[in-house]
Amino acid sequence: MRAVVIARAGGPEVLEERDVGEGLPPPGEGEVLVGVSAAGVNRADTVQRQGRYPAPPGASPYPGLECSGTILALGPNVPSRWAVGDQIHGGSSGIGTFAIQIAKHLGIKVFVTAGSEEKLAACKGLGADVCINYKTEDFVARVKEETNGKVTLDMEVYLPGVDVILDNIGGLYLQRNLNSLAVDGRLFIIGFQGGAVTEVNLQPMLARRLTIQAAGLRNRSLDNKALIVSEVEKNVWPAVVQGKVKPVIYKTFPLSEAAEAHKLMEESSHIGKILLIP
Repeated sequence: MRAVVIARAGGPEVLEERDVGEGLPPPGEGEVLVGVSAAGVNRADTVQRQGRYPAPPGASPYPGLECSGTILALGPNVPSRWAVGDQIHGGSSGIGTFAIQIAKHLGIKVFVTAGSEEKLAACKGLGADVCINYKTEDFVARVKEETNGKVTLDMEVYLPGVDVILDNIGGLYLQRNLNSLAVDGRLFIIGFQGGAVTEVNLQPMLARRLTIQAAGLRNRSLDNKALIVSEVEKNVWPAVVQGKVKPVIYKTFPLSEAAEAHKLMEESSHIGKILLIP
């Protein structure tokens, strides 16, 4: 069995493709063994490679959060719905491209920010309604303009705004995100590309009853992860089956070029998913 191994904490060059064992590991209680067809590369993998996001106790030490492939073997007490030969899905489109499509499928008006006209055009092609270049525009002012609100010169914010923000920047955008939300708006943080520490004026939260929530998957229990999968299968997967939401694949790399895949991820020039192919 081959895997990408983090030889030591550091840059992409520390990633090595290695033979990590003879034969295939037997699946445990409630587990299935999957022959991987493609594995997704995520920012969490790059942070783990740097030594700042260790795998939880008992988990595989190898980077990687998602894959697609075919079931090769079943462990004890696996639900009867699964069988050898079934395909398991994952490693599909990036969070942003997926979020645009599922939101449009649900009839939601979608605002996006990106740093290049190429990325904005791609988002528009996926259905985004308002596309904002954060390098050339003040996205708070643009949000207020598009939602019939306004912002004064001293950044005092008046209604309305957007109802939900999905954010992977963190500290750098926290104040501006709060300023962009409508009454009862929700800020959902899924990453800290712009840092985890900042100073913020909390007054908008009280004035407009705002909610900040963050989420990650790695440290959740297996039962909680199973619940999330069940909810995704019920509420999201039908749109994928119907072709309403499609994977956006930017580039694929062989396993031996995992370092190049990580470099591309960290450049942030991609649009969609980066995949490793065994």
